[in-house]
Amino acid sequence: MTYLRALIVSLPLALISSAVTAQSASIAFGTIKADPTLPVEVTADALEVNQTDGSAEFQGNVLVVQGVMRLSADTVLVSYKPEQKGIDQLEAIGNVILVNGPDAAEAERAEYTIDSGTVVMTGNVLLSQGSSTLTSNQMVVNLNTGTAQMSGRVKTILNPDGSN
Repeated sequence: MTYLRALIVSLPLALISSAVTAQSASIAFGTIKADPTLPVEVTADALEVNQTDGSAEFQGNVLVVQGVMRLSADTVLVSYKPEQKGIDQLEAIGNVILVNGPDAAEAERAEYTIDSGTVVMTGNVLLSQGSSTLTSNQMVVNLNTGTAQMSGRVKTILNPDGSN
């Protein structure tokens, strides 16, 4: 009887708190605010430069490092500002991983606009923060503030007893 009572009492809590699905969520991302004014270091297996449109395409095991922020992908396209006066945007495609401090996010694509310090990740976004995970269709990270906004069928698992 005690087992049955415990099951009846805990079942609604487990159902309510075991999975939360929403349309959007604001969260912290990274414990250290990134600095988009720092130099950007890019390492890759290959590089193609297009002099006509002022772009560079890094291919294969691409790693982008800027201060504490790390971005890796299969391919990264770098677009420059007019007259080659600095980087405008990085577009990462395929197996994208963004790491800032202890937090990491995975997606199919990401666009990093340098001046605003904004990274827009799309396609099966998975955010890992310690032992917690969240999924969504899109995540917009503001590296200047260390925050992120997840949208499009946000899902996470919550445990009422605090265990993972």
